[in-house]
Amino acid sequence: MKKLTFFNFLILTLALLLASCGSVKNVAYLQNSDSINFDKSRFLYDARIMPKDQLTISVNTTTPEASAPFNLVQQGGASGSAGGGSLMPCLVDNDGYINYPIIGKLHVSGLTKSECEQLISEKIRPYMAETENPIVTVRMSSYSVSVLGEVNQPGSFLVSREKISIFEALAQAGDLTIYGVRNKVKLIREDATGKKQIVTLNLNDANIINSPYYYLQQNDIVYVEPNKVKAQNSKFGQNTSLWVTGTSVLISLTSLLINIFR
Repeated sequence: MKKLTFFNFLILTLALLLASCGSVKNVAYLQNSDSINFDKSRFLYDARIMPKDQLTISVNTTTPEASAPFNLVQQGGASGSAGGGSLMPCLVDNDGYINYPIIGKLHVSGLTKSECEQLISEKIRPYMAETENPIVTVRMSSYSVSVLGEVNQPGSFLVSREKISIFEALAQAGDLTIYGVRNKVKLIREDATGKKQIVTLNLNDANIINSPYYYLQQNDIVYVEPNKVKAQNSKFGQNTSLWVTGTSVLISLTSLLINIFR
């Protein structure tokens, strides 16, 4: 067996030191999942309507003419049932109202989709024949969340299913980098009244699944801060790179001298 040189020993030591720096406890998600009671998570999340949301509302009846006045159809689209043209979205104003055809202003902020559908159905029923049973469908067409910081693909993402967990949002952003602090993820949220809050989430703790912040709301912002290693690299910048390069050259020279004089 080849004798272990000083250079090989030094490289092995550095590798062990680098490996010890990355603790599994700081990287793995949901570490204590075996000891968590998930009964509290047994609910189906439904997003609530917020100011500045855009709602696409369609009304369908057995007689197309009965629902035509309640469907906002783009110019050039066919009138009548909701399926006859492209529907225009309704903007929820800052006070939580939409301006709906025939009915006028309706306060929808804070309602779920199903609650909004029921409200509209009750409001339009007096304008129809007693035999009609209108089917109202509400969709949020502007539901988005943003993920910033130490992730591989930061940005804003549209949520087509109107429901997204924090892990799904991070997956959309390409997951955290190795430098992301997983136990201090910041969630910035604004409620229907404009009040803002910042919540700190621990992705290492499986209890996050029972958290009311596990599912994101529209316009939520998730920020992943960098760990100390990334912060130090940013602080030293180019000087750090020069130091690492110089150290590598020094190690190579030391190895060369050892091989020459041994």
